[in-house]
Parts: sequence; structure tokens; C-alpha cells
Amino acid sequence: MQKTALLIIDVQTAMFTYENFKLFNEQQILANLLQLVEKARSSQIPVIFIQHTSSDETDEFYRGSSTWEIYPMLSPRADELIIQKTTWDAFHLTPLHEELQKLEIEHLIIAGMQTEFCLDTSCRRAFSMGYQNVLVQDAHSTFDGRILTAGQIIQHHNAIIGGRFAKLKTTSELIEQEMGR
Repeated sequence: MQKTALLIIDVQTAMFTYENFKLFNEQQILANLLQLVEKARSSQIPVIFIQHTSSDETDEFYRGSSTWEIYPMLSPRADELIIQKTTWDAFHLTPLHEELQKLEIEHLIIAGMQTEFCLDTSCRRAFSMGYQNVLVQDAHSTFDGRILTAGQIIQHHNAIIGGRFAKLKTTSELIEQEMGR
């Protein structure tokens, strides 16, 4: 049986505090993320939080600022890994791969923010590194862009990533089929 980990990418307070932007389907995404984290914990699947981090004091992801923190609803436990990253790629210049290797992880369940940036980049990189991925199609989100709405961006990325870089599953499918082992 493959060893699995749940990656929660960039679900940080900043994502929920923009005055002029609102995450697509925000409340349902949060509910799905919480279900995934709770099920992973009860199934003894490691939960790894990825935290975007900036050294720019004016940035909302500045290390130590209140908006940089993991969203309180999903607060990591003391024994859960938090990997800080400075690029869109959760693996680039971080210890993520080494930590996954220590845990003998082969299979990643991926969810979080922002669909077209860190989530997309990290899914593709994980695939290139040999991980077998599941993208939780109803547990990632973004904001409206200049050309596409957030819903269109999510739909497009699910179509592009799914079947190529990851299997697509819904939160309920994962909880019933994969995380209950």
C-alpha cells in the first residue's frame, strides 16, 4: 500500500482578508479543506502545510505577520509539518521532498490556494518528481482574473491537471475511497 500525505498549500489568513477580492466558493472550499484535514488526522495520514513566506515587510505574506499565519480554522497541530516557501513551487528551495522521503510518502493529496499559481506549479513539480497525485477538485480556489473568472480558472486547471499530473477526486470521494483505509 502506498504511503499518503495531505498537502495543504497556502491556506493563509491573507487569502481571506482582501477587501476587493473574494475567493471563489470560499465557504465551501473551507468546509472541504476542514473535512480533508480532519479525515487525514483520524486516518493517521500526515498533514503537511505549505506556507508562502516573504521577507518584504510590506507583503501580506511577511513572516510573522497576522496575514501570513495558516488560516485559524485549519490550525496545524504541533506534530504537523509546516514548510515555508518563497516561490510558487512548494518543492523549490524547501525541505519538502526530503521530509516526504523520510516519511516514505509516494502518494500526495493536494488542495489549497491559489489554483493557477502555487497549486498548479506544485502539482506539476510533484508529478515530475515521481509522486502519484490526487488533486482535490473541490478543495482549491482562486480569485477572478482579468480574463477569466475564478470558476473558469478552476475548471480549466482541473481539466489540464486532471489525468495528466494528478487524478481528480472530490472531497467526498477521497474521504469515502482513499482516506478511510
